[in-house]
Amino acid sequence: MKIKKIYSALIMTILALGIIINVNAQKGNIKNDIFWNTKDGQPLNSQGGGIFKFSKPVDGVQKYYWYGVHYEEADIYRNAPYITLPNATFKSVPCYSSVDLVNWTFEGDVVTKDDVNKTGKTWVGRLGVAYVKELNKYAMFVQHDSEVLIMLSDSPTGQFIWHQKINMEKMIGTSNTGDQTVFTDEDTGKSYLIYSYGRGRNKIYVSEIGVKEGKVNLLDCTQIFKGESREGNCMFKYQNKYYMFASNIYGWDASFAYYLVADDIRGPYLPTNDMLVTKGASDDFAHVSQTGFFFSVKGSKQETIMYCGDRWADFAGNGLGYNQWCPISFDEQTPYFNSLSSWNINAKTGEWKVAKDNNYVKNGSFEADRRHIPSPVKPIQTELTGWTNVVIEGNKISLDTLTSPVINYFNTENDRKIVIGEKSLNITDKINFKRKTSQTITSSPYVKLENGLYTLTAKVKNTKGFTNLEMYALSSSKKLTYSIKGENTSWETITIKDIRVKAGKVEIGFLADGTANAFCQFDDVTLVRN
Repeated sequence: MKIKKIYSALIMTILALGIIINVNAQKGNIKNDIFWNTKDGQPLNSQGGGIFKFSKPVDGVQKYYWYGVHYEEADIYRNAPYITLPNATFKSVPCYSSVDLVNWTFEGDVVTKDDVNKTGKTWVGRLGVAYVKELNKYAMFVQHDSEVLIMLSDSPTGQFIWHQKINMEKMIGTSNTGDQTVFTDEDTGKSYLIYSYGRGRNKIYVSEIGVKEGKVNLLDCTQIFKGESREGNCMFKYQNKYYMFASNIYGWDASFAYYLVADDIRGPYLPTNDMLVTKGASDDFAHVSQTGFFFSVKGSKQETIMYCGDRWADFAGNGLGYNQWCPISFDEQTPYFNSLSSWNINAKTGEWKVAKDNNYVKNGSFEADRRHIPSPVKPIQTELTGWTNVVIEGNKISLDTLTSPVINYFNTENDRKIVIGEKSLNITDKINFKRKTSQTITSSPYVKLENGLYTLTAKVKNTKGFTNLEMYALSSSKKLTYSIKGENTSWETITIKDIRVKAGKVEIGFLADGTANAFCQFDDVTLVRN
């Protein structure tokens, strides 16, 4: 009896340890393409903001503070992501705190409607916070209607009170900024407002934040870029170089992530007035997001720069989740965007790695593209981002809108109750056709596609009229297929299991051999390691 009791106790201990190990393993996980919650399970709402680590710890504990806007539409879309909403209605500025950048505690609404709507209902967004040591205050800079509002608080989590509004006319020629963020240089302790010209957004500026005539203000103004219109302006510092990032002028939609580099925060930035597209961000428009802000995790073993992208899904309908965070790697001073759906970060050491449940497909829900493709207008393109089409028989895919097939489908509200987002892959033609749509997935310089078994899934909806319709996976000359038989009037999930990936490369895709006007749609494609 005693032996049985000891054995039972041992089993219970092992199980308990297993649970503890599992919980701890999940603590450092950042999962994109979902709506985020606080650590106590409440909805986390933070759009168009930033994370700040202040030099003056509160109660002796160094925390990260995350500020952003809670729009009323964020709650509506979260509960019904099959409806794209037309307006952005300010609700509050919540503050969240964390010690590990993964588990966040809601500290309270530090700005409310009553605080900012003194002049009536207005636009409130694109904000950041700087610690102003001369006044021992925390200053929040907010885009407020057609000017910049500065609000002050005695603590990071306290109520921010109206301080003054800045009209930017004398400084840059417009009363408002385009997009803006706050950047703090940890090496100097100085904070800056990074912003663009209010009309057209074809110029970007840096202004130091400080005290002027007893009030928090902008001390100077340096133009660091003039060229193509840009938004989502934000900055980080890595190995003594300053990186200026921005997105295209695409409204609420996703964009490439563009950048410039300088040795001094005021420049000169190179290439001069000609932003570069970040490597790794092209296959899915920076994980279907706009540049939001960056955060530097300076750990005991390495420094990791976190890209924190805004996905304005409530207003663009382009997927789930408002915050898409991905790690940045570097080839000397050239940044590389690692588009991941799931990865782990150790805030103490600064190390990161790909999580086991990462989806290796880029633009798998076909939400990166903002228009019907092919598109003869900005952005001009004939392929879906991340995917390749081969027309074996049928009309050529081209900018000729009279003959070319449209290769993405705009999902209906009923579709979106089953599949994610506004768009899906569309394979059809006005004449008999045979077509292949594929994506080749390989190891990147910083993310290895490990050898092993993987599972490929997708959702499909199709008419009759196909002599062959299949999903396939091909690696090392071995091909596995899923043949779709008959008509699927509603979305069906299809799966190929045990795909053996070798040599860090696999091709996935769809083959369709159809008669004129037959059509099929595919959506929500995932490739996850078993």
